[in-house]
Order: sequence, then C-alpha cells, then structure tokens
Amino acid sequence: MSNIVFTDIALVVISATVLGWLSLLTRQPIIIAYILAGVLLGPWGLQLVSSIEFINEVSDIGITLLLFLAGLSLHPGKLMELFGKTFLLTLSTSALFAAVTGGILYLFGTPVSQAIITGVAMMFSSTILVVKLMPTNTLHQKHMGAVAIAVLIMQDIFAVLAIAFIKGGGTSSLTGWLTSMGVGVVLAGAAILAERYIIRHIIAQVQRYNELLNLVALGWCFLLALLAEKIGMSHEIGAFIAGVALANGPISNFLAEGLKFFRDFFLVLFFFTLGAKLDFSLLQSVLLPAALLTAALLVIKPLAFRIGFRLSGETPKFSKEMGVRLGQNSEFALIIAVLAAEAGILSELNSQLIQLVAIFTMTISSYILVFFFPTPLGTSKPLKID
Repeated sequence: MSNIVFTDIALVVISATVLGWLSLLTRQPIIIAYILAGVLLGPWGLQLVSSIEFINEVSDIGITLLLFLAGLSLHPGKLMELFGKTFLLTLSTSALFAAVTGGILYLFGTPVSQAIITGVAMMFSSTILVVKLMPTNTLHQKHMGAVAIAVLIMQDIFAVLAIAFIKGGGTSSLTGWLTSMGVGVVLAGAAILAERYIIRHIIAQVQRYNELLNLVALGWCFLLALLAEKIGMSHEIGAFIAGVALANGPISNFLAEGLKFFRDFFLVLFFFTLGAKLDFSLLQSVLLPAALLTAALLVIKPLAFRIGFRLSGETPKFSKEMGVRLGQNSEFALIIAVLAAEAGILSELNSQLIQLVAIFTMTISSYILVFFFPTPLGTSKPLKID
C-alpha cells in the first residue's frame, strides 16, 4: 500500500510540474494545469493514479491552510478599514452575480435551494489569478493593487461564511447556522486571548528558529481546527479563526510567507483530485448551461465592477481594467462545489456545473488579461511588466 501511495503522489507531483510549466508557456492559470493533470492520470484518463480517495483526504489540509492564511492576513484593524472601503461595492456586486446565475439555473429547472448555492459559488473572483496576473509593482505599491486586495479579502470573508453554512448548518437549518456562528464568535474571542497571553510568548522564544516557528504556527492552526470540530463547527472555520487571532501578532506577515509553500503543495493535491473526480458522463448534461453561465459572467462581472468603481469615484480607465481583472470565477467556487456535494446539499450535476464554469471563466479571463493588459506574462513588450 505504501509503495502505491508513494508512486501515486510522485506521479501527481511530476504531472503537475510538467503541466504547470506548459501552462506558464501558454499563459494559462496554473490551477487549470493541476486539474488537467488529474483528468489525464485519473479514472477518465490513463488510470495511472489509483489512490484518489486517499489523496483527496490528504488534500483537505490544503483547504485548511488556505483559510488559515486568509485569516492570517486579516488584522482586526485592517478588517474594519476594509469594511469601510469595500463592503457596499463587494456586497452589491456579489449579490448581483448570485442572483443572475441562480436565476438562470432556476429557469433551467434547478431546485431553488441548489440554484441559490450555485449562485453563491459564482460570486467570487479568483485571488490567485488576480494576484498572479497583476504586475508586482502595481500589486504592492499602487492604488489598483490595494483596491484589488481589499475586494478580494472581502470576498474571502463572504466565502468563509458560505463554507461555514455548508459545513456547519447547511444540512439542518438557519438556526443551526446561526448557532454555529455564535459558537464561532466565542471561539474567536478565546483564541485572541490565548494568542495574546500564550502563543505570542511562545513565538518570541522560538522566532530565531524558522522550522520551529513554522511548527508553532501550524500547531496553533490544527489545534483550533480540531477544537472547532469538537464543538460542532468545521475544521476549516477553526483554521480561519486561528489565522485571524494570529494576525494580531507582530510577525504575522512573516509567518504567512513561510507557510505558503505548505498550503500550495496540498492545494496541488486538491486540484488534482478535483480533475480526477470530474464525471465525464455528466458532461453532456452540463455543457450548455455551463457555456451560458460562462458567457453571462464574463460580460456581467466586468461590467458590474466597472460601474461600481465609477460610482465610487474611480477613473474610467481604472474602473475598466479592474472590472476585467476581477471578471472570472474563483478557486473558492471549486471548493464550495466539492464541499456542498459532500454535504449532500448540492447534486453532483450542479457541482460539476460550478467546476466547469470556474475552469472556463478562469481560462478565458487569463487570455484576455495577457493579451490586453499589463501582466508578468504579457504577449508583447509593452504589456509584459513585472
């Protein structure tokens, strides 16, 4: 068994590396490369990887770390500032995207509850794609980068709430979800106190030893994840709370940078298994609605953001470019699709639909960006800016 698992993980890493390199050359989102690796090596392809379920279980660590690092970037003071700057814009555009996509699916005969969940999955833009295809100097030093990060972080918060509903109360009731959120607030308060009076002192003692420092951060993440599960929440939300608490600390940014590799490795496994578990027997049923939703989102998202930014006082040029940069679906859509299907509140058909729309919009959006806007992968010298 151990040799089979070793061989399978080795094949995952090798295939993801090769296809990731090819995606770089062809200016494709690297996530698509990982999903394609799963398609090629999984049950619908060459059938070289057999431990799909085991790898899928391990890959859940990637989602846990993704939410931990999302929380780690959210200093409470920064959270309040972001609410003031981007809350109304992000909330209104997110509601619009959910209403339009959910409405289209309802017209196709999708049950109301599943249309709502699918609409929610379509609300978010891809943090990975936006960050990777924005010039570094723009991302870190210019107004556009600050605004983009503000919107994306606010969307991340909405995504965490959606995941909390799916994992905590989605199978029961609104009361169950609210109870879960109330427990989460209590846990967050206790976590902030523990970080201030215990974890911060431990970090101060070990901060000269990077490997031990990273272990302390990971140990804190998994401790809160396990504790959250014990009290009826999900381990993903526990990890997010652990990150928010640790964001109070003086070296939160350093910790986030040091842990990104761990997150990225396990997310490679997650997106690989996503591709391996795509059910091609359902493709014919979801291809038409997926194409329709893709076309609708690629028009509505850039336009809605463009109008929203203009109304908030930004220039026409800024608003147009920001609209295009935020005009695709998110990796969170993929995560919500999988978690909702596993929780039994979304059919496999609609889960596949969400995944296809995310793949289509991210691929097409990346082409638009590299051909018409400044990116590190620009197709011409004036557009190739890092």
